[in-house]
Amino acid sequence: MHADDVIEGVRGSVEAGLVPGAIVGVRHHGGTSLAALGSTRPGGDTPLCPDAVVRLSSNTKPLVAALAMQLVADGAFALDEPVDRLLPELAGRRVLRSLDLSPSDPARDTVPAERPITVEDLLTMRMGFGFVTEGPCPTLDRAAALGLGFGPPDPHGPPGPDEWIARLATLPLLDQPGRAWRYELSAAVLGVLVARAGGRPLGDLLADRLLAPLGTDATGFVADPARLVPAFARDEDGVLVDFDGVTDSRWLTPPAFPDGRGGLVGTAEDLLRFAGMLLDGGAGILDPAAVAAMTTDRLTPEQRAAPAAAPFLDGGGWGLGVGVVETPAGPRYGWAGGLGTLWYSWPRHDLAAVLVTQVFPPTGPVFEAFTRTIEEGLAR
Repeated sequence: MHADDVIEGVRGSVEAGLVPGAIVGVRHHGGTSLAALGSTRPGGDTPLCPDAVVRLSSNTKPLVAALAMQLVADGAFALDEPVDRLLPELAGRRVLRSLDLSPSDPARDTVPAERPITVEDLLTMRMGFGFVTEGPCPTLDRAAALGLGFGPPDPHGPPGPDEWIARLATLPLLDQPGRAWRYELSAAVLGVLVARAGGRPLGDLLADRLLAPLGTDATGFVADPARLVPAFARDEDGVLVDFDGVTDSRWLTPPAFPDGRGGLVGTAEDLLRFAGMLLDGGAGILDPAAVAAMTTDRLTPEQRAAPAAAPFLDGGGWGLGVGVVETPAGPRYGWAGGLGTLWYSWPRHDLAAVLVTQVFPPTGPVFEAFTRTIEEGLAR
C-alpha cells in the first residue's frame, strides 16, 4: 500500500473544504511513502507540503509513554510502583465518595484512596482524574480554574511542572485509582513523573532518549517557523477560523509546562518513524516486551463501556499510552490528536499510516475515509 492510494480516500473531504489540506504517510513492509494535497489555509494558494511541521496534540501521548517504558527498562521506576516517591504531592489522595454532578462543593464528601496511584495507572489513564462526560462536574471546573489545562492544546496555558502538580494535589480524585478510565490528565502527570525520574526537562529527555535515535529532528516542544503551518478551529456554523498562526504561533517559544498530553510539534514522517519503530519490535530503542505491553489492551469490558471512556475509545481499549482495537483487518493500535492528526498501525500487515490535518475539533469524515480506505485495501 502506498500513500498515493490512501490520499485519494480523503481527497473528497479536502475538495469539500472540510479541511484545507491533508498529509498522508504510509509505512508498509519497511517502505515509506508520503503524499499531500490541498493548501495550508482555507482558500489559500500555498500548497501543503509533506514535510510541514504541525501540532501533534494528543499524538504526543504515545511518545511520552515510550519514553516512560525506556525508564522502566533502566530501573528508574517500575510499572507497579506508587508515584509517591517521585510525586510526593500526590501521596495520601482523597477520593470523592461519589461523582457529585451538583453545584455543591464535592470535596467536602471524600474518602481515603484505597491504594496509591501507580505508574501503570498513569499509562493506562486510570489514575482517578480526567475528563467527565457524565455531566457538569464542580471538581473539574476547579481544575480548569487552577490552570491545569482542559480544552484545546495551549503550550503557554499551564504553570511550570512543580506548580502544576502542587495545584492538582489540592483536588480530590474523581475515582479510586485503577477503577475507571478517564481521558487526558494522566498523560500530563506522566510527563512530570518522567522528567523528575530522569532529572531533566521532559523535552530534553525525549530528544536524547527517543527522538534523536529515531531521527525525528523536527519533533519537539518548539516549532521551526520556516516549516510550521497554521491551525484552525471550526466554529458553531462549521466555518474554519484561525486557531494558531505561524509568525505569532504559541509553539515558537519553550513552554513553561512541557505537556505530555499534547504539547509536541512534528511532521507526518516523524510520527511515521515512531510508528515504524514499534512495528519493528522496538528497533533497539524499546524492548520488544515493552512494545507488546504498550499495544495490549489493559481495560476491563466495564471500563471500556463506561460513560467516561466510550466517547473516546469508540468500542476499543487502551494499552500503555495507545488505543487498541480489534478490526476486520486485525488488531489495530494508535491514537488521534485533537488538532487533526491520526496514527494507526496494523501489525498483522506490517503497516502503519498517519494522517495530518490542522483542524480542531478533528473532522470525522476525513478520519473515517482515511481508515476505511486502508482497511478496505487490506481486505482485498
